[in-house]
Amino acid sequence: MRIRAATIDDLHILQDIEDATGEPFRELGMIEVADDDPPAIEVLEEHRRDGRAWVAVDDSDTPIAYLISEEVDDTEHIGQVSVHPNAARRRIGAMLIDTAAEHARAAGLSALTLTTFTEVPWNAPYYARIGFHEVEEDELTPGLRKIRANEAELGLNRWPRIVMRREL
Repeated sequence: MRIRAATIDDLHILQDIEDATGEPFRELGMIEVADDDPPAIEVLEEHRRDGRAWVAVDDSDTPIAYLISEEVDDTEHIGQVSVHPNAARRRIGAMLIDTAAEHARAAGLSALTLTTFTEVPWNAPYYARIGFHEVEEDELTPGLRKIRANEAELGLNRWPRIVMRREL
């Protein structure tokens, strides 16, 4: 397994990975999350073009996980990190996050941020184990407030969510 920049040929596979990662949410009763559409090809392509899309690939160079991010208020904000369930529990997500951290550090950014569900074991509890901490509502930057407002419009606040940050 290795990590590399996503290519245009990977993008449809990233959508397949996203579809597969929804299934464990179904087991938690989060049907809407499980059935949510993957990021559009155009969104994935924008991240790829910006140099903010990475994949973990197997021995045949096929993606098994991916991460997309963007700069938000002097941080590298992780919009999505998804590991195919068949490749779970191998620290692949952590390796992708470390790759995003290296990119952010080289760009002079101060931290990584993300939004996540608090009660999903592979979400907030996992991110806390790899160095993220909760950002209180009154500490949110304008860009993070905008992201949270968009999530609320999408109905994601039906389940408890927080913003988390890891200093670089």
